[in-house]
Amino acid sequence: MKKSLILAGVLGLSLTVSCVSKKKYTELESNLYKTQSELAATNQEKAELEEKMTAIEARVAEYNSRINSLRETNDQLTETNSGMLSIEGATVMSKNSKAKMNETLTKVDQSKLAEAKTLEDSVNLAVEYNLKKNITSQAGGEEGDVTIDIDKTVVMISVSDKLLFPTGSYRINSKAEPLLQKLAEVINAEPSLQVMIEGHTDPRTISNGVLEDNWDLSVKRATSIVRMLQLKYQVAPEKMIAAGRASYVPVVDNDTKENMALNRRTRIVLIPDLDMFFAML
Repeated sequence: MKKSLILAGVLGLSLTVSCVSKKKYTELESNLYKTQSELAATNQEKAELEEKMTAIEARVAEYNSRINSLRETNDQLTETNSGMLSIEGATVMSKNSKAKMNETLTKVDQSKLAEAKTLEDSVNLAVEYNLKKNITSQAGGEEGDVTIDIDKTVVMISVSDKLLFPTGSYRINSKAEPLLQKLAEVINAEPSLQVMIEGHTDPRTISNGVLEDNWDLSVKRATSIVRMLQLKYQVAPEKMIAAGRASYVPVVDNDTKENMALNRRTRIVLIPDLDMFFAML
């Protein structure tokens, strides 16, 4: 009897322990699942935050790069502006160009310099002096055979008919070749320079087996020069324009032989940008 009671008690105790352990296990298992779910959610949030942080860091790096680029640009502009001078509030030139201009002006005809009313006039005188010196130094011919005029930054070089061509002809005189060689050097030195060659005649009519009239003569003279500049002196053809004006744009009235001689000319028009214009100093 006593043994039966003891056995029953042991069984009851085992059952109680067994029941408690399973409940605890279930609770722990539930907590584990909950913890794992929370951990997975946390890891997902962490991954999303890291992705956002990477994007933010990339944007910050991009902004910093832009800021540094703007700073460099600003520094360059500041450095450039510090070396620039304003001429009459419109034209801008470097201090170096200003110094070169002043040096050149000491060599020009002082009577012409006295007539310069503005700084722009002074710049034009300096450029004219340098071009005339460089282009006509070996040109030969007489005083006045080559004249240079400047309108803002457009340079117009007029060469007399007698220096370039025989009377009524479009074949270039050999004595004109040094002049054209110097001109080619100026043109080739400036890659984006545009050049127009204009032929001009007096009003006396001409007609032969090759030339129909003064239009023909003026155009053929222009193309003869263009062709020599291209083939002999390697001037890029895309930089040049050949044009003929016949006798319709005279510089003086055609009332004397001397005036007609002035109107028989070839005009070479150089069209540089502002930087190239100042480079001619």
